[in-house]
Amino acid sequence: MSYLQLKSMLMTVFGSTNNTKVQQFVDVMSHEFEMSLVGELSYFLGLQIKQLNDRIFITQAKYAKNLVKKFGLEYAKHCDTPMSTTLKLSKDASGKSVEQTLYWGMIGSLIYLTVSRPDISFSVGVCAKYQADLNHSLLNGTSNYEIW
Repeated sequence: MSYLQLKSMLMTVFGSTNNTKVQQFVDVMSHEFEMSLVGELSYFLGLQIKQLNDRIFITQAKYAKNLVKKFGLEYAKHCDTPMSTTLKLSKDASGKSVEQTLYWGMIGSLIYLTVSRPDISFSVGVCAKYQADLNHSLLNGTSNYEIW
């Protein structure tokens, strides 16, 4: 079982299948640090954790749904395959520029999502490649290729 320990801004996650070992660890650490146990871990830093006797499942479904809502993409077209590996995007020097902070936020959020979704890593990498010189024609073009 995994447990979450909080101390001010310090968070520590630890676990064991042996409850005796967990208690020994808590006893040793409690002598050194002020700590409190909040119980079995189920959600931590955008990760949903489900523990069974023989396995642990980690997902970011809630985090992904929050991203879709945050960036106003609830009604966007989705696809089962993230992107073609042969797609060639190019810069458009004459295109209208885009608010980079918003785009950077999207890319950063998607990079964090790759923790549990390695299948989107390639697509996120392609989108991240154009962060420095982003414009509307590129962004609009990506939706045609189902990147956004």
